[in-house]
Amino acid sequence: MSSSRHALEKALELHRSGRVSEAAAHYRQILKADPRQADALYLLGLIVLEQKDAEQAAALFSQACGLRPEVANYHLGHARALRATGHTEQAQRALELALARQPDLADAHQLLGNILKAQRRYAEAVPSLREAARLTPRDPVAWLNLGVAYLESSRAEEALDAFRRAVDLAPERPDAWNVLGHALFTCGQATEAREKFERALKLNPSYPAAHDNLGRVARAQGEPTEALREFRLAVEVAPQPATQSNLLFALNFVPGLSPSAVAEEHFRWGAPHALARPATWAGHDFEYDRTLRVGFVSPDFVHHAVSFFFEPLLRERPREEWEVFCYSAALQPDAVTKRLMGYSDHWREIASLSDEAAEALVRQDKIDILIDLAGHSANNRLLLFARRVAPIQATWLGYPNTTGLAAMDYRITDGISDPIGKTDTLYAEKLLRLPRAFSSYLPPLESPPVNPAPSASAGFITFGSFNQLAKVNAEVVALWSRVLHAVPGSRLFLRSPILLDAGTVERLTERFGQHGIGPERLLFSGDRLSVAEHLRAYHKVDIALDPFPYNGTTTTCEALWMGAPVVTLQGASHVSRVGTSLLTHLGASEWIADSEEAYVAIAQTLAAAPSRLTEIRANLRQRIMQSPWGDAARFARDMAQALRQVWVERCRQKDISSTQRK
Repeated sequence: MSSSRHALEKALELHRSGRVSEAAAHYRQILKADPRQADALYLLGLIVLEQKDAEQAAALFSQACGLRPEVANYHLGHARALRATGHTEQAQRALELALARQPDLADAHQLLGNILKAQRRYAEAVPSLREAARLTPRDPVAWLNLGVAYLESSRAEEALDAFRRAVDLAPERPDAWNVLGHALFTCGQATEAREKFERALKLNPSYPAAHDNLGRVARAQGEPTEALREFRLAVEVAPQPATQSNLLFALNFVPGLSPSAVAEEHFRWGAPHALARPATWAGHDFEYDRTLRVGFVSPDFVHHAVSFFFEPLLRERPREEWEVFCYSAALQPDAVTKRLMGYSDHWREIASLSDEAAEALVRQDKIDILIDLAGHSANNRLLLFARRVAPIQATWLGYPNTTGLAAMDYRITDGISDPIGKTDTLYAEKLLRLPRAFSSYLPPLESPPVNPAPSASAGFITFGSFNQLAKVNAEVVALWSRVLHAVPGSRLFLRSPILLDAGTVERLTERFGQHGIGPERLLFSGDRLSVAEHLRAYHKVDIALDPFPYNGTTTTCEALWMGAPVVTLQGASHVSRVGTSLLTHLGASEWIADSEEAYVAIAQTLAAAPSRLTEIRANLRQRIMQSPWGDAARFARDMAQALRQVWVERCRQKDISSTQRK
């Protein structure tokens, strides 16, 4: 026994001094002589785990736990190895055993919280991570992990406190400044968030996460060129999928970029994701006229702009034509999620699933047509589509451009947003043009009534835009300033959540000031309002102004629904032709400008006829409901017919291929 203890102490001394290989050899000699030496099993397991052999480490820890189940650290080591091998449920059970034996084992609380956090079970992770932080109050990592769980559980103020503790403990850590900035930005404090990201970059100029976040702030503040530069810097260091999508998304906001240049960047992104293996559909039922299994994939099955246009289709779809599967990647389901679930035939939660696991689910469901609703917007699942998981794959609604994916067969649009022969080369997908509008709008049930034109009582015209400020770039500011100059005494009402930030308001006021527009002519609002209160804010707007190159969609529909005519500038590609499509289908093409001069003139003409504004306001809702994008049932029939058409074509291709093989 004395000899064995001496040998273990010598091995442990080598281990502590960093002579790991020699220590491992000594542990193995000890175990050869005494296979039941639990400490040697555990310590050798630590070395093997460090050497990335998690399977062997798990076996060693398991043996140690069997010999001395009362030792908490043995179970902790076992949990770490199990997690590394992907056996998370077993890892959680091992941690429960560890904590039953030693309730104050901080590392066990930390690991359990991180496992739950990795599964997006943030609220469940909070108690474990909070206990870890309590037990190790000087450990910045504990506070960082706790802060993330708080933030993702919508407990922003507690997240800020946790991140500030981490920064106080480790001001030299760029990641601490970065996550603090992220939390501030989430809370709407964009200017202070910008300062934290810049602080992180001073500590590490090539820190990709900070460049990515700084790009997000710049985009949100209406600085698309700066945003693009920051995203490019992030991608150069670490080409992560989310950052690459941020970069591509940012291209849509930059004025002056040619549509072909934007398309080429999307194509370059898509090239490495070209299908690496042929798609075979052995056993798939390619019957022409059967009920189709149609899947929709989105992170936005919540109170989000996408749902205003998806819900009418889901509700009005021809049920004899489709069996609908919704694959939800929503991080925080809400009341809208519940409503959409009620309209769908099958609901699948995929937010916590890997692309591989989501692929298995889609294939198990035998989906015929899978439709992406996100494009390169946040939390998209485009890499799932890159795996070619359905015989037909399409993108629609949530992104105003190509995905760049060769595996995406179709992009669903209309002939006004994408005129025949004008934009086809800008897409990796084949354009599937619906005969009328490319979408249908669902007016909120909470909509307040339309009021008389506010200028009638105010004595002056109020222009407005409730688009996200990201769309209000320098060129938009310049044109809107011209509109204000053309209509003496007029005001401009801008509403966007980021305008709660005083620094952002100051920057925007300065931009208008450079064009001779004083602050007395500007009204800003960033208040978080209910749907009804948000729509009621249009009671202050006589005429809505559409931004460019990235037009509004939901905001245009809202403005029209609340009685305000919308002036839009027609562009050369979908992103800048959505306003044209909406107004054309409304029968209001006189509000569509083909130049900046015409834009100013249309706004001036509308402002000069207050009685006409009152008439427009009184009739717009009826016009909307009679228009193609107000008729959900007709839109659903158009979509069903288009999908049946592409399905029949796919079946014919399958028949031809089968004949040729024979």
